[in-house]
Amino acid sequence: MWTEENNQLTRTFTFADFSEAFGFMTRVALIAEKMDHHPEWTNTYNKVTFRLSTHDAGDTVTDKDRELAKAIDSILNA
Repeated sequence: MWTEENNQLTRTFTFADFSEAFGFMTRVALIAEKMDHHPEWTNTYNKVTFRLSTHDAGDTVTDKDRELAKAIDSILNA
């Protein structure tokens, strides 16, 4: 689940291996580009961690972040 802390929506996803994690990141990148809302994220082997906030709104959580989080979740439910 996504948590809101320090003016960011955060979540870590764990996959079977690096290839699966990287494939997920690729799908997220395509969605983020279409939304023109790019996440702060890290990848270490099979883990992908997101920290979402809207820089134009003073680095706070906005509806854009919640929409991106929902879109990220939908990738896993597809």
